[in-house]
Amino acid sequence: MKERLRERIEVALRELLDGAGDSDALPEFVIEVPRQKEHGDFSCNAAMLLAKRLRRKPREIAEDLKARIGDADGLIANLEIAGPGFLNVKLVDSGWQKILQEMIQAGARYGQSTTSTDEGSAAKEKVQVEFVSANPTGPLSTGHGRQAILGDCIARLLEATGWDVTREYYFNDGGRQMRVLGDSVKARYLEGLALAAPPTVAALADPETKWVEEIDGLPVVFPADGYQGDYIKEIADDLRAKHADGLVDEPGEGVFRDEAQRVIFEDISSTLTRIGIEFDVFFNERSLYDDGKIEETLSDLRAAGLVYDSEGAVWFKATDRGLDRDRVIVKSSGEPTYLLPDIAYHREKFRRGFDRVIDVQGADHIEQFPFVREATAVLGVDPERIELVMHQFVTLTSGGKRVKQSTRKATFVTIDELVDDVGVDVFRFFMIERKPDGHLDFDLDLAKDRNWRKNPAFYVQYAHARTHGIERKALGEGLRMPEAEGFDASQLVLEEEIELVRKLATFPEVIARAAASREPHHVAYYLREVAGLWNPYLQDGIRHRVISSDAELTAARLGLLLAVRNVLASGLALLGLSAPETM
Repeated sequence: MKERLRERIEVALRELLDGAGDSDALPEFVIEVPRQKEHGDFSCNAAMLLAKRLRRKPREIAEDLKARIGDADGLIANLEIAGPGFLNVKLVDSGWQKILQEMIQAGARYGQSTTSTDEGSAAKEKVQVEFVSANPTGPLSTGHGRQAILGDCIARLLEATGWDVTREYYFNDGGRQMRVLGDSVKARYLEGLALAAPPTVAALADPETKWVEEIDGLPVVFPADGYQGDYIKEIADDLRAKHADGLVDEPGEGVFRDEAQRVIFEDISSTLTRIGIEFDVFFNERSLYDDGKIEETLSDLRAAGLVYDSEGAVWFKATDRGLDRDRVIVKSSGEPTYLLPDIAYHREKFRRGFDRVIDVQGADHIEQFPFVREATAVLGVDPERIELVMHQFVTLTSGGKRVKQSTRKATFVTIDELVDDVGVDVFRFFMIERKPDGHLDFDLDLAKDRNWRKNPAFYVQYAHARTHGIERKALGEGLRMPEAEGFDASQLVLEEEIELVRKLATFPEVIARAAASREPHHVAYYLREVAGLWNPYLQDGIRHRVISSDAELTAARLGLLLAVRNVLASGLALLGLSAPETM
């Protein structure tokens, strides 16, 4: 409907400009839904964009456009000029009713498109969405959960708007945090042995490099910044059960790190599968070292004059690229910082043929991104094709109090623990219903509430389930669900019915906007709005009885029901939620 209106306005604009001897491109006007109903169904700013160009008053241009647009072949019921020159359009009711048939015909594909949004190209553009990419040092926490759901929903939206999407997990298995992980597991391994052989363990303690904690009065070596979760002890206990004291002389970076990495990543993979997330690619950081990409990247940056040596370290001359300071990319120890592998990794993304790269990361990574972007630009990557979708942290509350979380201190709540409490669908909905760059307060009490009127996830799902409940009743009474062309939509004359159809008709625009802005919360808001119209509509069983003695009205309202179902089911799928038939 909106596209038909846009086409008519474009024709009027072209006529107006040609008459003025202006053959330049049309202005990039917008058509939006006014906040106030009395302003019509749509509002357009085209006239104001031409004022300076045509040297005429916006309202005069609006009057000219109004005359040229007319009723748009029966599409427009009323067209008024408001404010400085807005065109406020009210469509004919029959137009809204006709779109119902289009919704039913499209089914689950309603609202989706087949071409990428960036260039409007007929060929699908390839986009990589990298998300989660958690270091394999512990179970996934709620912060990882928000990023996981955000990245997955962005990928789903991009697929729905015609992109060729690859979901990728960057497996960061190098660097200092992995050494600390191995040392932490070895410490717990030795802790277990200490109960049987305290002198052996006590002899291993070196107060110059480690601190010693007391375990049942016995000294045990443990890294000062080690990982302290129960999962570390469980891994150590398994190793001790298999090898007894045969690993005492093994370094933390050996079997301890490798076993911890294997067990933890299996746990991470299991958690991701549980919440409905599957990756196409797991990219291993070590491959960048094994394939010589780290050395190549450093050499190319040096050749570009953007690397220098100072204080025994190697620095990226970021100030030459307009950033506020230079950054170390190789420490004085010879070990690369996180920045150098990140730069190499992002160049490899484009070498692999992606047209666009989207990094979904937490707010703690925002400082790193500009350096990666500028360095890869030096290496030939168009910086405009690298995006950062940044999300803020998650705060869990229960009983009005904040639940503290810390990965290393092991007081965090894992995704699995949270899903055990609230279920996958509620978890996903709560994680996506807020704007990514805003803090997310996850209300555990509300999430665990099974009342569909209170819990927003259940409120939307119940609206969908009710469509099936009514269909079961209709079939039980010997009625058949109508085909797209098998009912008279003009029977839907109540204001509540027209409002529902208008809301359903905006679904394609919602999908497009959410995909383009990388903000899936728009879909969550929209679904709540649709449910907020549909559930009350059904509550008034006298005025809005779907099944009645009036066969034509019953068919039309069953048609409306099918359109509501299609939109709710499609929207829930875009968020990765189920669309239940019963609740």
